[in-house]
Amino acid sequence: MAGKSAARKKPVRETRFVDLALQGGGSHGAFTWGVLDRLLEEPWLTIDGVSGTSAGAMNAAVLVSGYAKGGAEGARAALDTYWSNVARAARFSPFQRTPLDVMLGRWTLDTSPVFVAMDFMSRVFSPYDLNPGGANPLNDILAECIDFDRLRDAPIKLFVTATNVHTGRGRVFRNQDITPDVLIASACLPSLFQAVEIDGESYWDGGYSGNPTITPLVRECSSQDTILVQINPIERREIPRSARDILNRLNEVSFNAVLLKELRMIAMLRQVADAGNCEGAKWAGMRIHRIAGDIMASLGYSSKLNAEWEFLCMLRDEGRRSAEAFLQTDGKSIGINSTFDLDMLLEGV
Repeated sequence: MAGKSAARKKPVRETRFVDLALQGGGSHGAFTWGVLDRLLEEPWLTIDGVSGTSAGAMNAAVLVSGYAKGGAEGARAALDTYWSNVARAARFSPFQRTPLDVMLGRWTLDTSPVFVAMDFMSRVFSPYDLNPGGANPLNDILAECIDFDRLRDAPIKLFVTATNVHTGRGRVFRNQDITPDVLIASACLPSLFQAVEIDGESYWDGGYSGNPTITPLVRECSSQDTILVQINPIERREIPRSARDILNRLNEVSFNAVLLKELRMIAMLRQVADAGNCEGAKWAGMRIHRIAGDIMASLGYSSKLNAEWEFLCMLRDEGRRSAEAFLQTDGKSIGINSTFDLDMLLEGV
C-alpha cells in the first residue's frame, strides 16, 4: 500500500527562478490577473523580479505587496481584492455597455453614448479642461490594496516604468521608490488624465517608453527566464478602417515598439559568437517565454475602460486557461531554453 501511495504522489519539480514582464492595457489587465493567479499555484516557480507598466504595474505592485505579507496565497488574495475593488468602483462609472451590447454578449463600449462623447471631447479638450481637479478613481483603491511600506523590503524586486513628459524617456522606479503617484503615473494616459508630478518632473503612461521594460530584469535579477504576459497584440490580420480602429492600432504599435526593440536586441546578441562583455553575454543568455490569449486580439480600445465584474472575471478565466496551456506545453522548458521564437523578430531587419 505504501508503494502505491508513493507512486500516486505528484513528482517534486526542481525550483526555477523566473522574472515576470507585465504589459499594460486598462481593464484588459484582468487577463494578467488570471495568468498570475495560475502561476502562483506552482510551488516550483519562484519569482525573482517583476517589471510592469500601467495595468501591469498595478498587478505587479499588488502581487509583490501581497507576497511580502502572505507568500503566494497572500499575493493571490491581494490580486483578487484589487480587481474586486476596481469592479466595485466601476458600478458608478458612466462608462457602461448599452442594453443591446449586454444582450448580445459584446464587451465593447463603442456604442455607449458616454464613451462616444468622451472619445470625441478628448480630441478637442484636454484633461486639464475636463478634469481640472485631477481626480483619479484608482487612488483610493491603491491605498486600500497595497502596503507600500512592505514593498521596500519585499523579497521580489519590483520595477515600474513611467514616461518623462519633458524628455520622452522612461524612468524605472524600484521597490523603495514606489508610491501611489508612481503607479498612477505609469497608467496616466495623457488624453484622459493630467500628468503626474514626481520629484519635480511630470510623467505620463509608461507604455510609451517601455511596455514593459525588460532591461532591469536582465541587469538586476539573477533569473535568466523571463515570462512575458502580453495583452497588446503584436499582430492583427485585419486592416483597420474606422478612425477609432486606426487609432487603436497606432496605440498598440507604439506601446509594443520599445518591448520589441529589447527582444530584438536579445535575438541579435544570440547570433553573435562573442557577446563582447559580461552584460552582453547575460542579454544573450536570457530565455524568453510568452503567455498571450487569442481573445485579446478580438477586443478593441473601448473595452479597456469596461470594468464590469463579469468582464473582468471572463478575462481572469481566459488568463488562467492561457497560463495552464503554457505550463502544459512549455513549462518544462523553463530553466532550459526559450519558448518564444525571438528570431522571427529579426525578419526584415
